[in-house]
Order: sequence, then structure tokens, then C-alpha cells
Amino acid sequence: MTLDLDTPAPDAPECADDGVWLACIDCGSTFAPFEDVRYTCDDCGSLLEARYATPPTFDDFGDGASTDGPDRGVWRYREALPFDLGVTLPEGDTPLHEAPRLEADVGVETLRIKHEGMNPTGSFKDRGMTVGVRVAEELGVGALACASTGNTSAALAAYGGRADLETLVLLPAGKVAAGKVAQASLHGARILEVDGNFDACLDIVQELAARGEAYLLNSLNPFRLEGQKTIGFEILEAFHADHGTYPDRIVLPVGNAGNTAALYKAFRELVQSGALDVDDVPKLTGVQAAGAAPMVEAIEEGADAIRRWEDVETRATAIRIGNPVNAPKALPGIRNTGGTAVAVSDDAITDAQRALAAEGIGVEPASAASVAGLRKLRREDVVDADERVVCLTTGHLLKDPDAAYEAGNDPEPVANDVDAVLELLEN
Repeated sequence: MTLDLDTPAPDAPECADDGVWLACIDCGSTFAPFEDVRYTCDDCGSLLEARYATPPTFDDFGDGASTDGPDRGVWRYREALPFDLGVTLPEGDTPLHEAPRLEADVGVETLRIKHEGMNPTGSFKDRGMTVGVRVAEELGVGALACASTGNTSAALAAYGGRADLETLVLLPAGKVAAGKVAQASLHGARILEVDGNFDACLDIVQELAARGEAYLLNSLNPFRLEGQKTIGFEILEAFHADHGTYPDRIVLPVGNAGNTAALYKAFRELVQSGALDVDDVPKLTGVQAAGAAPMVEAIEEGADAIRRWEDVETRATAIRIGNPVNAPKALPGIRNTGGTAVAVSDDAITDAQRALAAEGIGVEPASAASVAGLRKLRREDVVDADERVVCLTTGHLLKDPDAAYEAGNDPEPVANDVDAVLELLEN
């Protein structure tokens, strides 16, 4: 099965449920979407995608939908989702910030920042969970589970709590920012700290899911990505409303590569429906920390698959992942849109975090990787000065308060006296 950008919309198989089915991205096998719990292909073990008999146009969104529902947020795009409404807090409708000083500093024609940290639990993961937990309800499962570098656990706990479902999260011990652990804890998840990295946690939770102990809601689950693809719809709609055109490039952090795969799927569906020309599809450009960059390695080497990195390290904890499970979907997304991938240092990430903060946009370190990557690609003339660019920032700065404190200014002690304050300010 091809993931080419211009592949026509497929015909619905007999197993489709109200025009929705699951399809293997490799062998093409198709499956009913909600009869059984299924994460990968029964026949070849490869990744699955949700498919639709009628891909959406922009006119189908919001008031143009065939059903009543929200005109903003994730469920504005219900014609491109498996249900008309999910377990919602609500989520989506995040700002597309202007950043004029950063735009001038980087040296591109237009720079906008899509800030996913403004979702209910502070990250883009909420978009996936509103759909994924709704699917869990449809399947009738009793418990949810995930491995996490932090943001997934927070979102799973919140949405699982909203749906009154038990939630289990596995975290790499000592490797998750305090703000994220606190969220999962307060929302009622059972938290297990594993003596291993994120990829080890994912190995365990996949085995638990295979044994039927819980419903897996990592991005290996194809329905997670359905919610996340609405980021792409929102970017195109908002950017076009402001600029009368679409962005040339979208730069985004890469951890498990779910967003890269999801945005590419959104664009493919719009191309299939005739709503978007192939030439108007933004170049998907992935950014990883230098200490955790298997996707960059694969792009640079022209490889068809990533090589798992067993040892990964970066202060950008949300993308400290050595085996991105969505690489088979994300690599074609980068290549088929004319994009690229780049690795950046932790220091470059922190510098970008400060530059965003100076514009009033507060993000955690992994989010700032997108801006750090854009800066590097612009210096290397991979990105041209006349490009219109959107950088995706994926999590709020308070997700990792320790990193924010270290990146910011130190408090200055002063005596309890106005003159002392004035003297200090003058100096």
C-alpha cells in the first residue's frame, strides 16, 4: 500500500463501519474499526491507519458538517474523524501566534508559532485522547494504559478520568518532568516508574495490551493520530485566513513521530478530496535533539527505516525517544512533501526556548526544538528567506518548571526597603 501524497481515495471495503475502516500501510489488509481491539496488522504486523470513504474538504468542517456539533476545536473536524463527538474537555483551537522579533531574527518572510501547549492538559496529546478514549468506550474496554515521557500520561489520566475509566501509566524512572507526573497523579492514574527508558516502557505496555490487560493509547494506536491530524487542518485554515495562502513549511519536534505522521495524513486526505493541491502541501520538517535523533539519521542516510537508539539523552525530555514507532508513516511524510529532518543541541533548544519566551510564548524544551531547528536550517540555507513557516510547539512551559527556571533569570535578593530596591535597580 502506498503512502504517496497523490494516492487516490480508496474504495470502502465490506468491513467498513459507517464509512470508516482500518487499513495496513504495508500489505493493504483491511479490518473493521470497532469489532476487536487492534493496534497493528493481523497479517503482517505493520502499522494501521484509519481510512474514510469520503475524505473531507474545507467546506465540510464546522457549520458545513452533516451533523450538528462544535464549530471550534478538534470536533469542528468531525467529518474527518470516526465519530461526531468524543470525550472532550474541550481541546484544539490553539493559537497561531505572531512572533515578529523572532521572525526577523531567523530571517524568513513569515513565521507563525502554533502553540499546542494551550490545550487543556498543556500539550497536543489532548487531541489524540479525545478521539482515542471515545474509541475505547466504543470497544467497551475497562482500563487504559500508556508509556510516556510525561505529556501522554497527563492527557490519558485526564481524559480517562473524564470517561470514568481506570488508567495506568508507565514512566521511565527519574526521567519525567515533575509537572507532568503531578498531572497524571492528580487526575488519578496509577503510575509505575520503570527502571529503563521510554522505549523500554513502551515494550512493556505493548505486551500488557497484547495480553488484554488494558487498552493501549500510545500513538501506535491509529485512532490517536486521528485527533492529532486536526493540528494540520487548523494550521491550514488559520494561516490561509490571515495570509491568503498556505505555509511553505511546517517545522515540528519529533519524538515518537506521531504528529509528523498525523499532519501528513491530514494533507493526504485534503489532496484526495480535491480541497488541497499537491503543490500547496507544506514541507514537513522534523527536528530532534542531537542525543535522540534516529529519524534524522534515517533521513540523512536515505534509509527506509530507522535504527533504534538504545541510549538517548537530552534535556528535552518529551522527545527523549530512541525508537519512534510512527517512523514508517513519518519518513514518507517528510520525503514526499519535500521536507527534511535536522538534529539540534540542547543549548540551541534552550536558546530557542528563551527567544520564544521573549515573545511571550512559554514552552517546554522539546517544543522549542522546532525553532532551534528552523534557525539551523536557515543558517545552512536549507530554508530560504522568502519562505512562510509555521513552527509547532507541543507543550506548555509549566510542563517542565525546572527547565524553565534554569533557562530564565535568577532572582536577586534585596533588603526590605524601597531605597535598597532603587539602589539595586540603578546598579
